Amino acid sequence: MNPTDGRRARGDATRRTVARAAADVATVAGLDSISVGRLATATGLSKSGILTVFANREAIQLAAVAEARRVYVDAVIRPAWPASTGRPRLHALVDAWSAYLSADTFPGGCFLAATSVEFGHRRGSVAEAVRALKREWLDALEAEFSAAGIPDPDRAAFLLDAYLEAGNNRRGLFWDDTELDRARDLAHRLIDEIPDVAGR
Repeated sequence: MNPTDGRRARGDATRRTVARAAADVATVAGLDSISVGRLATATGLSKSGILTVFANREAIQLAAVAEARRVYVDAVIRPAWPASTGRPRLHALVDAWSAYLSADTFPGGCFLAATSVEFGHRRGSVAEAVRALKREWLDALEAEFSAAGIPDPDRAAFLLDAYLEAGNNRRGLFWDDTELDRARDLAHRLIDEIPDVAGR
């Protein structure tokens, strides 16, 4: 094996390990709480090893957002995608999202919910990455509501996302899974009851 390939593989492994640890930290204490020392303690890696693959804290924060996106796609989007477009896929997305939270995929709940609050009203590359991730999720919901024939898909997506965020926040605040169940049930009801262009 080429020694360069081995170093690259080790560097890639370090990036993945640090990015995931940073995403975990972000859901509990925020992206701004991330430090090289904290990540070194969490991962068992040396500070110098982390700084070899990440130029600065901002690079780590951006990697955390990218890792959270990867996890979200794997845990929420991909399992729901085999369902038919429109209402069936929306139901599948809600169920996959609920399973993603119930499994404690991140220790502090939904990464999107946590970082959206933290970076609201802020500028900069990290804030824009968080904003883009949230926009991507909303766009996915809007596309499915549009495919279902809902005349105001952005409003429907707003309502569905609001239910899910409330469930995430209340579950974390009250340590009560029934709050998550309530959010899931309300989201399913919204999907079923909102009329389409034919008035159904």
